[in-house]
Amino acid sequence: MQHDGTVTAKVNLREAAKAGRSRLAEAYRRAGAEQVAALGLGWLGRSAATSVSAFRSFGDELDTGPLLGRLAADGYRLALPVMQGKAKPLLFRAWAPGDPMRTVQWGIEEPLTTSPAIVPDILLVPLLAFDRHGYRLGYGGGYYDRTLAALRANRPVLAVGLAFSEQEVDAVPHLDYDERLDWVLTPSGPVQCHS
Repeated sequence: MQHDGTVTAKVNLREAAKAGRSRLAEAYRRAGAEQVAALGLGWLGRSAATSVSAFRSFGDELDTGPLLGRLAADGYRLALPVMQGKAKPLLFRAWAPGDPMRTVQWGIEEPLTTSPAIVPDILLVPLLAFDRHGYRLGYGGGYYDRTLAALRANRPVLAVGLAFSEQEVDAVPHLDYDERLDWVLTPSGPVQCHS
């Protein structure tokens, strides 16, 4: 069955991608985070008043801290995702560097419930692997796929994956409900995805 084979391929790639990313040297990861911050989002040609949903990285993900500082300094309105429950889209709440946070499931930090909700124009998306067609391999919860589908049903939204160049693969196994990225920002520069 096609669906079962794709799910199995995703599980296998997820394990390989986690292992590959964990082998990247700490100094290399730090330098990559600084290079991504130096690139910023100006190359997208959007006004600095654009609202951007980012995420707080954890583990050996590309550290988003330097980029978030750069985006705040550039005047972007920032938001971070808030989980609303299993199988539900993410909500985004306003956030700026230094704002108090609360720790939730899996050690993820979220803005306080008193922060206003924001509908982002651009979503920065975590991933384990990506391909040039815009397919990404996430952690398996489907949160970003549901969120992008819900947002894109109402208006255009850009999805930009954040990754090390080493996370690119020839093809990410995907299903009909997997939402595509428009771009992937890597330390060596932005990669435009195509169908």
